[in-house]
Amino acid sequence: MRPLLCSFLLLPLLAACRPDQVEHLSNTKELAVEAANWEVKRIMPADLLRATRWAGDSLTRTAERELRTVLAQKLQEGGVAAALPYCHPERLPVTDSLAKVLQATLRRVSSRPRNPANQATLSAAELNPADTTRRVARPGAEEFTYQRPLVLNDQLCLRCHGTVGQDIAAADYPLIKQQFLQDQATGYQLGQAMGVWRVSLQRPGVAEFWTMKTRKVMKKRKPLF
Repeated sequence: MRPLLCSFLLLPLLAACRPDQVEHLSNTKELAVEAANWEVKRIMPADLLRATRWAGDSLTRTAERELRTVLAQKLQEGGVAAALPYCHPERLPVTDSLAKVLQATLRRVSSRPRNPANQATLSAAELNPADTTRRVARPGAEEFTYQRPLVLNDQLCLRCHGTVGQDIAAADYPLIKQQFLQDQATGYQLGQAMGVWRVSLQRPGVAEFWTMKTRKVMKKRKPLF
């Protein structure tokens, strides 16, 4: 009698679980992607070096883009006199914000700097504008470094870094010399390397950037109609 009684008790449960009454989740792929993103993954040394290159590219390109935007605006508003105080891409708000996220320090160095604090002896290989290789290293357990050529690739830059009397107006050069007494950063041409970008990054920032760059992202589904 006991097995028969159990069978009768289970009948209502079985009826309640018919396939046509089961509610299936519609976003299983999204849930799977999110679960994968939350998995603890081991980041290898090679991954960190790759992330350093990505982070360095992102930071220096952001600095160049923001500098072009600001200089174009200031030159239009008040010429070289208005633009000179803003020729510090590493200090621009957008660049500075990204540097803090990456726990990075951004510098420009040159053999012919405008600011003596940026003086550095650079080899011909380091100043080769055609060399797209990024110099990435890990000098310490918690520190990573990145370097690439700083190339003059915008016509606007010639107004302060080109040839005096040709690209740089005769009236503008005294303004440059007034602000930068030991200026050496003139006489450049389009496509020429003026120096190099150097970035120092801390390991937590590099690891976080690797995590962000390798997160899985679901492609948007196309509407059926």
